Amino acid sequence: MPTPFTINVPQAKLDKIMARVKAFEWPDAPVGGPGGEWAYGANLSYMKELVAYWLSGFDWRKQEAALNRFPQFRATVDGLEIHYIAEKGSNTKPRPLIISHGWPGSVLEFIHVIEALAHPERFGGKAEDGFDVIAPSLPGYGFSGKPARPIGPRTVARHFDRLMTDVLGYNSYLAQGGDWGSAISGWLGYEGKGCKAAHLNMFGWRAPGVVPETAEEMKWAGESLAMFEAEGAYFRMHTTKPLTLSYALMDSPVGVCAWIIEKFKTWSHLEGENIESAYTKDQLLTNVMIYLVTDTFGTSTWLYRGLAEDPGAPLPKGAKIERPVAVANFPHDFIGWPPRSLVEKQMNVRRWTEMGEGGHFAAMERPEKFMGDVRAFARDIDL
Repeated sequence: MPTPFTINVPQAKLDKIMARVKAFEWPDAPVGGPGGEWAYGANLSYMKELVAYWLSGFDWRKQEAALNRFPQFRATVDGLEIHYIAEKGSNTKPRPLIISHGWPGSVLEFIHVIEALAHPERFGGKAEDGFDVIAPSLPGYGFSGKPARPIGPRTVARHFDRLMTDVLGYNSYLAQGGDWGSAISGWLGYEGKGCKAAHLNMFGWRAPGVVPETAEEMKWAGESLAMFEAEGAYFRMHTTKPLTLSYALMDSPVGVCAWIIEKFKTWSHLEGENIESAYTKDQLLTNVMIYLVTDTFGTSTWLYRGLAEDPGAPLPKGAKIERPVAVANFPHDFIGWPPRSLVEKQMNVRRWTEMGEGGHFAAMERPEKFMGDVRAFARDIDL
């Protein structure tokens, strides 16, 4: 049975984190060099600016209250405690929507869209477009429980399907996700017993044996490989030696912050190099703090190792998501969507939207475009 939950971090925990932030000793950084100020990683001058605000202007209790504005619960699913926000929509007929975040995000990604998705009539829309919005924290992330060992997105999807059907009692639902959430939502679309359709804003679910064939597909594959070679060091570390990384960052809130902030900068649609053209300092730090107050930075990286250790039953070659799939292509993502021809070999694509702007953290960066596309797709799905 679900248990109501309220975020209330002990003051002693906050004091301990902030003492470490205050005592942090800054590293040396290269001067000049090709590629701009962020080319070597998290920019030193910006990190100093952000940490100064963290120490003098950031108010966790204010952000905590904003998170607690929505009903939250915990429920045990197959022995693992899952935390989730649940906002019942205005629609007289339940229209369940589970939205899943990824790394290095959290349920904070959805905090500014939950009310509008559940109650569109409050924002000039129609109540019949409202969803029952379920926004879980991934296992090992935030306020969810920590698995005993690495699990992969397929297992997470099974937990979420059980949450939606067995715990919450929905007969059917729409799954939405980006980053790991796209892989999880893809698995829900492939085999979740209650999932009717999946809306994806990243190419995270891939079928074995499907390879680029056309010139356009091979061009995308080459460009994606080059991008991954340049930006994928974090992925290799998470996948191979996540525990070593945990030792390095467990005692360094600023180190965790830098590891996360650099991805928000690199994967987002910004005005030049200005990360605050997409996010406020409060948004950036609240997301970081969710990892810190729950001591989940280390366990969050286990999901990468779970790709190898927790694959589940092998998929047949050329497996395809047969249930309807919507693709929201936000162009400034880390690894962009392949040509539609390659995606359609793996998914039953019913809707494909070139968003024209926005990046990896779509619900935060371009909330109106994000919500509009989810609503439009859902109108054609019998939930």
